[in-house]
Amino acid sequence: MHSWISRRVTATAAAAVLTGAFMAGCGSSGSGNTSSNPLTGGGGGPTGSIVVGSDNFLESVLLADIYGQALAAKGYKVSYKLNIASREVTYGLLKSGSITLKPEYNGALLAYLDSLSKKNTPQQSTEQVDAAIAQELAPNLEVLQPSSAQDNDTLTLSKQAASKYGMKDGSSITDFVAALKGGQVSIGAAAEFQTRYQGIVGLEQAYGLKPSQISFKSLDAGGTLTETALAQNAVDAGDLFTTDPTITQNGLVTLSDPKNIFGVQNVLPLVNKTALNPAGVAALNAVDAKLDSKTLLALDIKTQVQKQDPATVATAWLKEQGLV
Repeated sequence: MHSWISRRVTATAAAAVLTGAFMAGCGSSGSGNTSSNPLTGGGGGPTGSIVVGSDNFLESVLLADIYGQALAAKGYKVSYKLNIASREVTYGLLKSGSITLKPEYNGALLAYLDSLSKKNTPQQSTEQVDAAIAQELAPNLEVLQPSSAQDNDTLTLSKQAASKYGMKDGSSITDFVAALKGGQVSIGAAAEFQTRYQGIVGLEQAYGLKPSQISFKSLDAGGTLTETALAQNAVDAGDLFTTDPTITQNGLVTLSDPKNIFGVQNVLPLVNKTALNPAGVAALNAVDAKLDSKTLLALDIKTQVQKQDPATVATAWLKEQGLV
């Protein structure tokens, strides 16, 4: 979801540390940890052991629970390492084998891979994005079938800022930058938003927002800190996800993105190539065949607004769909 370090150097170091200490240090849910090699697809349970990880925001945790429980129903021994960190860390953990599966957003993943290879691949369709990802992924990794569910990053205005600059539903980032007339804007988001094309870099390169105009506040990836800052008018704009129910609840205004810096954001699994047998792949494909944007928003409301446990919400939805 998600598009999201000088931080890159820090994240690389963090990944190196976490790879060694991670399995003992992070909290887990679901099945117990396994000492067998998760890359073999043959340890622990009848079809192997899987370590499901997630990035550090609630929707990623929810999707990890959904994918993990679907695999457990097929006989996998599943353990969880949830709410770890941003993609800059979790991608490295997946490459090293510390985790073997995580939910991803294809456009944000491609933007991250492009940042490593100094590319800027246009994101015009799901098929084009997934093909580009396949060319850039580490050789031991692959993405599976995408769902139709999308959860894009956005530039969303506080109610006060929207009123001040005359922005309303249908207004674009282009409109907002023009309305600023070179003036200052405070933007709140996760720290890595500063270094991503799906963030400050794209706002500068595609929309002409100048670095001197931006006052950046490091918050979180579309989470409670950013939501609260926007609701309280502590920042003018922030990065919220399109499935965030607080946008409507708090009268915020999400700006359209005509230059498509936030790209395509289909939910899909990123896995180690040797971690799943055909039955496991089929189980995840069956999940994604049922998962659309409307469903994802409804599940997000249960976890983010109603404060239900993500694992419980995942179980109920999978049972409703006949997937467990």
